[in-house]
Amino acid sequence: MISLNLPPFTIKTTRREGRTVIFDFLRRRYVALTPEEWVRQHFTHFLVEYKGYPSALLANEVSITVGGADRRCDSILYHRQGGRPRLIIEYKAPSVGITQNVFNQIASYNSILRADYLIVSNGLVHYCCKMNYAEAQVEYLRDIPHYEELG
Repeated sequence: MISLNLPPFTIKTTRREGRTVIFDFLRRRYVALTPEEWVRQHFTHFLVEYKGYPSALLANEVSITVGGADRRCDSILYHRQGGRPRLIIEYKAPSVGITQNVFNQIASYNSILRADYLIVSNGLVHYCCKMNYAEAQVEYLRDIPHYEELG
């Protein structure tokens, strides 16, 4: 797999039914190793190991309904109290550019979830924004905030 703009971690892969699978520490099981999954595993390890995000509050591949259609939000960080989504993340394969369509996709998920922060990443480029619902504004952040900085 391609080298990403994220720190390395101890990768656990194996072969099952003729394909490579990677261990997802949040789902506690092996999943198919796709380019997008490669990004997801690197990014979630980065959040937990380098940014202090509690793994107990993170979930991968969360089912939601948007406009009557079933969708999967790539990752969600929940609030400690109340379980409301605090941050949602959309991943793309490294070969996929971060375009307006990607932002539209995460915005459609956020129309239901109303998270405080949104992140999109293809493992090479990462964008993070803070939502200001009171003023209907989006603030793009220079860096992915540490968990304690989420407020």
